[in-house]
Amino acid sequence: MNIPSLQELMAQRMNDQEDCKAQMNPLEPVFSLLHGKWKTRVLFEVIALEIARFGQLKRAIPKITNTMLTSTLRELEKDGVIIRTQYNEIPLRVEYTITEKGKDLLPVYYEMYKWVMKYPIEKEGE
Repeated sequence: MNIPSLQELMAQRMNDQEDCKAQMNPLEPVFSLLHGKWKTRVLFEVIALEIARFGQLKRAIPKITNTMLTSTLRELEKDGVIIRTQYNEIPLRVEYTITEKGKDLLPVYYEMYKWVMKYPIEKEGE
C-alpha cells in the first residue's frame, strides 16, 4: 500500500478547495484519540512505566484528580491503546499496559521530544 506523505495530502487538499470541506482531515482520528487535557500525558506515563497501577499514575501526574484519571484510563482503554487487567486479589490489583496500537504512537512522542529539545518552552516566572 502506497501511503502519500503528509505534504502530498495537504497539497492535494489545498488544490481541491471545494472538496476540502467535504474531506476529512487525514489526522482527525489521531486528534480525536488524543483529545483532552490528560490523555497524552496519561498515555505517556503508561508507556514509560510499562506496567502501571493507578497509584503510580496518580503520583506521576499529581495535578490530575482521581475522577479524571479514571475517566481518562477508561477512554484510552476504549480507544484500544491500553489494556486494563484486574486481578481478583485482596486488596484488588489493577494494572494498565500499552497495546501494540499504543506502542505505535512512540514515534509521535519521540518527535515531540525532539521538538521540545530544539525549541525549549520557558515556564512562567522564568
